[in-house]
Amino acid sequence: MCNLYSNTIPAAAMRQLFDVTVERDRLGNAEPLTAIYPKHMAPVVRKADDGVRELVPLSWGFRTTKKSKKTGAVIQPGAWNNARDDKVRSSGLWKGSFEHRRCLVPASSFCEAKGRNPATYYWFALKGDEDRPPFAFAGMWQTSRYEGKEGPEAVEAYTVITTTANEIVKPIHPQRMPVILQPSDYEQWMDGNLDDAFELLQPYDAGGMQVVLSGEGEKSDPVG
Repeated sequence: MCNLYSNTIPAAAMRQLFDVTVERDRLGNAEPLTAIYPKHMAPVVRKADDGVRELVPLSWGFRTTKKSKKTGAVIQPGAWNNARDDKVRSSGLWKGSFEHRRCLVPASSFCEAKGRNPATYYWFALKGDEDRPPFAFAGMWQTSRYEGKEGPEAVEAYTVITTTANEIVKPIHPQRMPVILQPSDYEQWMDGNLDDAFELLQPYDAGGMQVVLSGEGEKSDPVG
Protein backbone atom coordinates (compact mmCIF):
# COMPACT_ATOMS: atom_id res chain seq x y z
CA MET A 1 0.00 0.00 0.00
CA CYS A 2 0.98 3.58 -0.40
CA ASN A 3 -1.12 6.05 1.61
CA LEU A 4 1.44 8.81 2.03
CA TYR A 5 4.20 10.30 -0.12
CA SER A 6 5.96 13.59 -0.76
CA ASN A 7 6.74 15.69 -3.79
CA THR A 8 9.16 18.54 -3.15
CA ILE A 9 10.35 18.78 -6.76
CA PRO A 10 10.27 22.37 -8.11
CA ALA A 11 7.85 22.91 -10.99
CA ALA A 12 10.65 23.84 -13.39
CA ALA A 13 12.46 20.59 -12.57
CA MET A 14 9.29 18.57 -13.10
CA ARG A 15 8.79 20.16 -16.52
CA GLN A 16 12.33 19.22 -17.51
CA LEU A 17 12.20 15.71 -16.06
CA PHE A 18 8.88 14.79 -17.62
CA ASP A 19 9.14 16.67 -20.93
CA VAL A 20 6.38 19.21 -20.30
CA THR A 21 6.50 22.68 -21.86
CA VAL A 22 5.90 25.83 -19.81
CA GLU A 23 2.63 26.37 -21.69
CA ARG A 24 1.36 22.97 -20.54
CA ASP A 25 2.20 23.51 -16.86
CA ARG A 26 -1.18 23.92 -15.09
CA LEU A 27 0.17 23.89 -11.52
CA GLY A 28 0.28 27.61 -10.88
CA ASN A 29 2.36 28.55 -7.84
CA ALA A 30 3.13 25.00 -6.76
CA GLU A 31 4.47 24.62 -3.22
CA PRO A 32 6.63 21.72 -1.94
CA LEU A 33 4.39 18.94 -0.65
CA THR A 34 6.00 17.06 2.25
CA ALA A 35 2.92 14.94 3.05
CA ILE A 36 0.42 13.94 0.36
CA TYR A 37 -2.54 11.88 1.59
CA PRO A 38 -5.52 10.33 -0.23
CA LYS A 39 -7.98 13.00 -1.46
CA HIS A 40 -5.19 15.62 -1.48
CA MET A 41 -4.30 17.49 -4.66
CA ALA A 42 -0.88 16.77 -6.18
CA PRO A 43 0.94 17.11 -9.53
CA VAL A 44 0.39 14.50 -12.23
CA VAL A 45 1.82 14.24 -15.76
CA ARG A 46 -0.79 13.08 -18.28
CA LYS A 47 -1.55 13.40 -21.97
CA ALA A 48 -4.05 16.10 -22.91
CA ASP A 49 -6.78 15.57 -25.51
CA ASP A 50 -4.33 16.51 -28.27
CA GLY A 51 -1.80 13.91 -27.08
CA VAL A 52 0.68 16.43 -25.65
CA ARG A 53 1.92 16.01 -22.08
CA GLU A 54 0.65 18.39 -19.42
CA LEU A 55 1.39 18.89 -15.73
CA VAL A 56 -1.82 19.20 -13.74
CA PRO A 57 -3.04 19.04 -10.12
CA LEU A 58 -5.39 16.09 -9.57
CA SER A 59 -6.97 14.54 -6.48
CA TRP A 60 -5.42 11.32 -5.15
CA GLY A 61 -7.81 8.38 -5.21
CA PHE A 62 -10.51 7.28 -7.66
CA ARG A 63 -13.88 8.00 -6.06
CA THR A 64 -16.85 5.67 -5.82
CA THR A 65 -20.24 6.06 -4.18
CA LYS A 66 -20.30 4.84 -0.59
CA LYS A 67 -23.37 4.20 1.56
CA SER A 68 -23.81 3.62 5.27
CA LYS A 69 -24.27 -0.06 6.11
CA LYS A 70 -26.70 0.89 8.88
CA THR A 71 -28.89 3.47 7.17
CA GLY A 72 -28.19 3.10 3.46
CA ALA A 73 -27.59 6.85 3.25
CA VAL A 74 -24.86 8.21 0.99
CA ILE A 75 -21.74 9.15 2.98
CA GLN A 76 -18.28 10.43 2.04
CA PRO A 77 -17.07 8.65 -1.12
CA GLY A 78 -14.42 5.97 -1.02
CA ALA A 79 -10.99 6.96 -2.36
CA TRP A 80 -9.13 4.17 -4.18
CA ASN A 81 -5.59 5.50 -3.97
CA ASN A 82 -3.85 2.23 -4.91
CA ALA A 83 -4.45 -0.17 -7.82
CA ARG A 84 -2.95 -3.66 -7.73
CA ASP A 85 -0.79 -4.52 -10.74
CA ASP A 86 -2.56 -7.88 -11.15
CA LYS A 87 -5.98 -6.18 -11.37
CA VAL A 88 -5.38 -3.31 -13.82
CA ARG A 89 -6.31 -5.37 -16.90
CA SER A 90 -9.39 -7.06 -15.42
CA SER A 91 -11.05 -4.88 -12.78
CA GLY A 92 -13.82 -2.61 -14.00
CA LEU A 93 -12.53 0.15 -11.74
CA TRP A 94 -9.08 0.18 -13.36
CA LYS A 95 -9.29 -1.37 -16.83
CA GLY A 96 -10.42 1.67 -18.82
CA SER A 97 -7.85 3.94 -17.22
CA PHE A 98 -5.04 1.43 -17.77
CA GLU A 99 -5.98 1.20 -21.43
CA HIS A 100 -6.47 4.91 -22.11
CA ARG A 101 -5.35 7.15 -19.23
CA ARG A 102 -1.96 6.14 -17.87
CA CYS A 103 0.03 8.90 -16.17
CA LEU A 104 3.20 9.69 -14.23
CA VAL A 105 2.98 10.70 -10.56
CA PRO A 106 6.05 12.78 -9.58
CA ALA A 107 7.45 12.07 -6.11
CA SER A 108 10.54 12.52 -3.97
CA SER A 109 9.81 9.93 -1.23
CA PHE A 110 7.06 7.63 0.05
CA CYS A 111 6.12 6.37 3.48
CA GLU A 112 5.11 3.03 4.98
CA ALA A 113 4.09 2.50 8.60
CA LYS A 114 4.99 -0.40 10.88
CA GLY A 115 3.27 -1.28 14.12
CA ARG A 116 0.53 0.54 16.00
CA ASN A 117 0.04 2.78 19.03
CA PRO A 118 2.40 4.32 18.15
CA ALA A 119 3.34 3.37 14.61
CA THR A 120 6.84 3.94 13.24
CA TYR A 121 6.89 5.68 9.86
CA TYR A 122 9.61 4.80 7.34
CA TRP A 123 10.29 7.15 4.45
CA PHE A 124 11.85 5.62 1.33
CA ALA A 125 13.73 7.49 -1.40
CA LEU A 126 16.02 6.66 -4.27
CA LYS A 127 19.79 6.77 -3.99
CA GLY A 128 21.66 9.38 -5.96
CA ASP A 129 23.70 12.56 -5.86
CA GLU A 130 20.76 14.49 -4.41
CA ASP A 131 19.30 13.93 -0.95
CA ARG A 132 16.01 12.74 -2.48
CA PRO A 133 16.34 12.28 -6.24
CA PRO A 134 13.03 12.85 -8.06
CA PHE A 135 11.16 9.89 -9.52
CA ALA A 136 7.71 8.92 -10.77
CA PHE A 137 5.15 6.33 -9.77
CA ALA A 138 3.20 4.49 -12.45
CA GLY A 139 -0.28 5.98 -12.23
CA MET A 140 -3.65 6.18 -13.95
CA TRP A 141 -6.28 8.92 -13.95
CA GLN A 142 -9.98 9.35 -14.61
CA THR A 143 -12.89 11.69 -14.05
CA SER A 144 -14.58 9.95 -11.13
CA ARG A 145 -18.38 10.33 -11.11
CA TYR A 146 -20.20 9.31 -7.96
CA GLU A 147 -23.04 10.18 -5.60
CA GLY A 148 -22.21 12.69 -2.88
CA LYS A 149 -24.34 13.83 0.03
CA GLU A 150 -25.81 16.64 -2.05
CA GLY A 151 -26.21 14.65 -5.27
CA PRO A 152 -24.04 13.67 -8.25
CA GLU A 153 -20.42 14.83 -8.09
CA ALA A 154 -17.32 14.53 -10.28
CA VAL A 155 -13.59 14.98 -9.68
CA GLU A 156 -10.49 14.42 -11.78
CA ALA A 157 -8.53 11.86 -9.79
CA TYR A 158 -5.48 9.62 -10.04
CA THR A 159 -4.31 6.38 -8.47
CA VAL A 160 -0.88 4.82 -7.87
CA ILE A 161 -0.23 1.25 -9.03
CA THR A 162 1.34 -1.15 -6.55
CA THR A 163 3.33 -4.35 -7.03
CA THR A 164 5.19 -6.93 -4.91
CA ALA A 165 7.39 -5.38 -2.21
CA ASN A 166 11.15 -5.50 -2.79
CA GLU A 167 13.76 -6.41 -0.17
CA ILE A 168 14.08 -2.94 1.35
CA VAL A 169 10.33 -2.34 1.70
CA LYS A 170 9.36 -5.90 2.67
CA PRO A 171 10.52 -5.70 6.34
CA ILE A 172 8.18 -2.72 6.81
CA HIS A 173 5.34 -3.62 4.47
CA PRO A 174 5.66 -7.31 3.54
CA GLN A 175 3.30 -7.42 0.58
CA ARG A 176 3.08 -4.31 -1.59
CA MET A 177 4.97 -1.21 -2.71
CA PRO A 178 4.27 1.49 -5.33
CA VAL A 179 5.60 0.92 -8.85
CA ILE A 180 8.54 3.28 -9.45
CA LEU A 181 9.43 3.78 -13.10
CA GLN A 182 12.86 4.35 -14.59
CA PRO A 183 13.10 7.62 -16.59
CA SER A 184 13.92 5.56 -19.68
CA ASP A 185 10.51 3.87 -19.30
CA TYR A 186 8.34 6.99 -19.06
CA GLU A 187 7.54 7.02 -22.78
CA GLN A 188 6.75 3.30 -22.81
CA TRP A 189 4.40 3.75 -19.87
CA MET A 190 2.63 6.74 -21.35
CA ASP A 191 2.53 5.73 -25.01
CA GLY A 192 3.26 2.00 -25.28
CA ASN A 193 0.71 -0.70 -26.02
CA LEU A 194 -0.95 -2.57 -23.17
CA ASP A 195 1.58 -5.40 -23.07
CA ASP A 196 4.52 -2.99 -23.12
CA ALA A 197 3.01 -0.94 -20.29
CA PHE A 198 2.09 -3.98 -18.22
CA GLU A 199 5.62 -5.39 -18.28
CA LEU A 200 6.86 -2.26 -16.47
CA LEU A 201 4.83 -3.10 -13.36
CA GLN A 202 7.74 -4.59 -11.43
CA PRO A 203 9.36 -3.95 -8.01
CA TYR A 204 12.09 -1.31 -8.13
CA ASP A 205 15.66 -2.52 -7.55
CA ALA A 206 16.13 -2.47 -3.77
CA GLY A 207 19.81 -1.59 -4.25
CA GLY A 208 18.78 1.74 -5.71
CA MET A 209 16.66 2.73 -2.70
CA GLN A 210 17.30 3.92 0.85
CA VAL A 211 15.43 4.70 4.05
CA VAL A 212 15.87 8.43 4.59
CA LEU A 213 13.82 8.88 7.75
CA SER A 214 12.13 6.73 10.39
CA GLY A 215 10.47 7.51 13.66
CA GLU A 216 7.30 7.47 15.70
CA GLY A 217 4.74 9.94 14.48
CA GLU A 218 6.83 11.19 11.55
CA LYS A 219 3.89 11.70 9.19
CA SER A 220 5.65 14.16 6.90
CA ASP A 221 9.07 14.21 5.31
CA PRO A 222 10.68 17.28 6.95
CA VAL A 223 13.76 17.27 4.75
CA GLY A 224 11.85 16.59 1.54
